[in-house]
Amino acid sequence: MRLKKLTFTALFMAIGVLSAHVVYIPVGVAKCFPVQHAINVLLAVLLGTRYSVSAAFGISLLRNILGTGSLLAFPGSMIGAALAGILYQRTGHILGAVVGEVIGTGIIGALVAFPVAKYLIGSKVGAFFFVIPFFVSTAGGSIIAYLLYHTPVVKFFQEKLGSRAA
Repeated sequence: MRLKKLTFTALFMAIGVLSAHVVYIPVGVAKCFPVQHAINVLLAVLLGTRYSVSAAFGISLLRNILGTGSLLAFPGSMIGAALAGILYQRTGHILGAVVGEVIGTGIIGALVAFPVAKYLIGSKVGAFFFVIPFFVSTAGGSIIAYLLYHTPVVKFFQEKLGSRAA
């Protein structure tokens, strides 16, 4: 079963990295990426927090290596994935994961991105500069995940993975 989960996580990471070449919204030094947020929510629901955060880190790392991401992808995506997994685990409902992703990335991750932008990238933006673009990106991606969650494809994966999600 662990091999299935790792394979599924790798598949989602590949989708995340490959789609980064096509679907992103540039906002200053940030590259908002709604697909990342959809992946965070779906993996949090299907596999749990550990796999969701690991995929968020892996996608962020690979996007940075390939030049399609920025350092700001790390705090935004990983905090969102963690909170999505935690709230899903506590609520047992997809909306818990969606709320966790939006708050984790759109607010907390955006605020954590400020010191990364200031000290590592040298950007002179204000502390709340990233909140609106991160929030818009994560809201869009989370809505996509919510809609995908109710498709037969996701139900099929839930059965194959033995996910407790209904």
